[in-house]
Amino acid sequence: MYRLYTRAGSGGFVVEAAFELAGVPFERIEVIKGAEPAAEFRTISPLGQVPALVLPEGGAMTESAAMCQLIAERHPYARLAPAVDAPGRADFLRWLTFLSSVMYPALLRYFYAQRYTTDAQGIEAVKVAAIAESDRGFGVLDKALEGRDWLAGKRMSVADIYLLMLAHWHPEAGKVAATWANIERVCAAQRDIPVIRDLNASHEMW
Repeated sequence: MYRLYTRAGSGGFVVEAAFELAGVPFERIEVIKGAEPAAEFRTISPLGQVPALVLPEGGAMTESAAMCQLIAERHPYARLAPAVDAPGRADFLRWLTFLSSVMYPALLRYFYAQRYTTDAQGIEAVKVAAIAESDRGFGVLDKALEGRDWLAGKRMSVADIYLLMLAHWHPEAGKVAATWANIERVCAAQRDIPVIRDLNASHEMW
């Protein structure tokens, strides 16, 4: 069985959603902030970041986007991603990578600004820049969604769930919904999906 180290409100949200939508059983292990985690967690996640995933066959991995892609590939019946030869596959890879490599780090720079400067007086400037960078990215995503229902192909994919998660991480509550109508449309279409709605009860994204 998969073992997922996660925390409420973390990037584990999208991985849990992928497992639940695929109907794949997994053990959820809560990593509590400020408490000493299990030795196994420290071994597989040297940076101490969640989520971290232990695979049924042994081995482990970090990086939420990689986990989502693995789950989609191992359980294609769940249709969490366009097939390798499907027209939407390139968009799926593009936007999932954009979300994890551009958007996720920008938002982290806001919430963990102290990690990104050695100047105690510079923390606020880091936060301002982080919001500007995340807003720039949301603008790119909103434009990409113009005239389409989802980020990749004709069905919701795990990339859309990733976008939902990051949209609700924006430090200015309500800004995404008020500013980027296409993103809000995609997010609104997901919030009432039973699996996602139930996950929100523990993650409290919105």
